[in-house]
Amino acid sequence: MKHFLLFIAVFLSSNTFAASDEAPFSIRMATSQMQRFPEAWRMENPKGLRWNYTYGLVLHSLLDVHDRYTRPDMFDYALDYADTCVQEDGSIINYKVTAYSLDRVLPGRILYRIYEQTKDPKYKKAMDRIRSQFDSNPRNPDGGFWHRPNYPHQMWLDGLYMAQPFMAEYCLRHNRVNDYQIPIHQLRLVGKHTYEPEMDLFKHGYDDSKTEAWADPITGRSKHCWGRAMGWYAMAVVDVLEFTPIHEPGRNELVQLLQQLANQMKRHQDKKTGVWYQVIDRSGEKGNYLESSCSSMFTYTLLKGVRLGYLDRSYLKTAKKAYKGLLKQFIRTDANGSLSITNCCAVAGLGGEKVYRSGTFEYYISEPVIDNDLKSVGSFIKASLEMELIR
Repeated sequence: MKHFLLFIAVFLSSNTFAASDEAPFSIRMATSQMQRFPEAWRMENPKGLRWNYTYGLVLHSLLDVHDRYTRPDMFDYALDYADTCVQEDGSIINYKVTAYSLDRVLPGRILYRIYEQTKDPKYKKAMDRIRSQFDSNPRNPDGGFWHRPNYPHQMWLDGLYMAQPFMAEYCLRHNRVNDYQIPIHQLRLVGKHTYEPEMDLFKHGYDDSKTEAWADPITGRSKHCWGRAMGWYAMAVVDVLEFTPIHEPGRNELVQLLQQLANQMKRHQDKKTGVWYQVIDRSGEKGNYLESSCSSMFTYTLLKGVRLGYLDRSYLKTAKKAYKGLLKQFIRTDANGSLSITNCCAVAGLGGEKVYRSGTFEYYISEPVIDNDLKSVGSFIKASLEMELIR
């Protein structure tokens, strides 16, 4: 009788949720995204297949939903994308090791669970191919990975989430005990170089050559703390910690780093709404706006950090206020019943060739603001899952 009741509970929890108002928000947003784009590779309306970090974030979040609620439709959605992009020899459409783009590493995270369930050797070959990028990726003299070759000498906070959780999970799954120091070193380095003591915040990026127009000629740091960059960094720290053995040298420093980031989030959380501004160090100023991707990323980090014991439980109050703010400020139910997330910064970066991105306050608030950007969709699903686990 006990096993029968357990079966009934699992069946009900995994099969009765669709996109209804009663379903958890993680399922509602994931289902809405699949309805908007029945084929995953079309999520950004590309002209052709793209192996890019935005797809990796959303599909990884859908696999998380599958793991939590047993949703084969979401697993199949991610599998279809992987099967379309990954060839039999392990090569990946739109990915080259020698392009040395950290942004192209993140989608590799979905392959761990896909290989685990399908046992198709092409996914193992693809994971190994992506891992090989770390052996020759261009670096600064202190070992910091360049964001991309067309951004030489530069480390951006964004780049840490793109690559280091993949690396940490690879170490765990393949027993590469000597490689844990790679993600630990990268996380510590970018923190060291981007940290601004006077404001106790991490700036968006760092130029080791100190020649970029956006870089301070003495410190090499960019001008501002961009919310999403800090969000990517915070998620990278908490995700790498999850895969790192408890006695690994440097792990305690990552825990302290996460605690420092959590304190910064709490300090800069908007008191009225519970969410965060696009430019953190100019919160509340004219032209600045409450932004959904960084707010979702911070909420996810705080909730997961508390759940795994890295953060004091007092942060749960901050996180719950933030999640309530996410729902009130950014989540909209459309006429067809699907969910949308609003106030998403479409894109932001530093430098470049065609249009130079200066990293000024005016620059960050001038980039387009859109609905249902993948960075906001994926991070909101992850934040929702953490809230559902806490509950």
